[in-house]
Amino acid sequence: MRTRWRRVTRGMSSIAAALALIAGAVACSGSGDGDELLIYNAQHESLTKEWIEAFTHETGIKVSYRQGGDTELGNQLIAEGASSPADVFLTENSPAMAAVEQAGLFADIDEQTRSQVPEQYRPASNKWTGVAARSTVFVYNRDRLSPEQLPRSIMDLQQPQWSGRWGAPPAKADFQAIVAAMLELTGEQATSAWLDSMKSNAVAYQDNIATLRAVNAGEVDGGVIYHYYWFRDQAKTKEISGNTELHYFKNEDPGAFVSLSGGGVLDSSDKKSQAQQFLAFITGRAGQEVLQNGESFEYPVASGVPANSALPPLDSLQAPRVNPSDLDAQKVTELMTQANLL
Repeated sequence: MRTRWRRVTRGMSSIAAALALIAGAVACSGSGDGDELLIYNAQHESLTKEWIEAFTHETGIKVSYRQGGDTELGNQLIAEGASSPADVFLTENSPAMAAVEQAGLFADIDEQTRSQVPEQYRPASNKWTGVAARSTVFVYNRDRLSPEQLPRSIMDLQQPQWSGRWGAPPAKADFQAIVAAMLELTGEQATSAWLDSMKSNAVAYQDNIATLRAVNAGEVDGGVIYHYYWFRDQAKTKEISGNTELHYFKNEDPGAFVSLSGGGVLDSSDKKSQAQQFLAFITGRAGQEVLQNGESFEYPVASGVPANSALPPLDSLQAPRVNPSDLDAQKVTELMTQANLL
């Protein structure tokens, strides 16, 4: 459903406030007692449950998790500091990992994990690692746009001809990670100008799925989302993607940004050995094959495991190189607030 900015941002602010209060308590698996490895999980719950089940089956180590969003759980870890009960932090996107890293809360990842993950898929600091990846895409309604009419760059969406014709979910950590990459690649002035234009040009939606649904229905011509939402629906009913196609910006454009899902071991953990085993497992062949063969349609990034055959190869996307530790979630929030997007 097409939504006015004010209504969406007010609703999202309320939801975010509620999540911040309850993030540590919702969607727990197990009791989180002293004998279990505890994950603060901001990844998709279904994917993490697959990883946990396979890891426990192989090692016998019991694992519980607390489910929440990237920002909420990242902020919770920073607030808890050395008193956090968490052993592992998993996210969908890099900025929350960078924030926890900058707070000095991660232990170095083990050599086994480093040897499994290529340098481009982990920060240079080795304080955490990429565990999966997702690509920014422009999804478009093929009845409303021809390939010749597509934007050559995500930066083109600030032009007047795109007014009212594209959508995105500004309050979601997914989209904010894309803005963080834009900030790192183009600078504050260019990013601020793009966000100002977004306020007048774009239609706000609640999340990636709502954006995809709106493009499919012809409410807007196109939208900025992550690739896997489209592939998941294509693999099932095509109910919310049947009228659409994906456009990859490529050419190291900010709109070709590949966001890393992260995993890190908390330095305060009293189960570091087991926590390091978990990271080594999910970045090992068995863990990465969960991505290759499962229904997440996220990209494997480690142990030489190729992507699901439905996806274009990760190395064909011509993504820009960004050090994920440099993605500044706090500055993005500031700029998006100044642009009245949050």
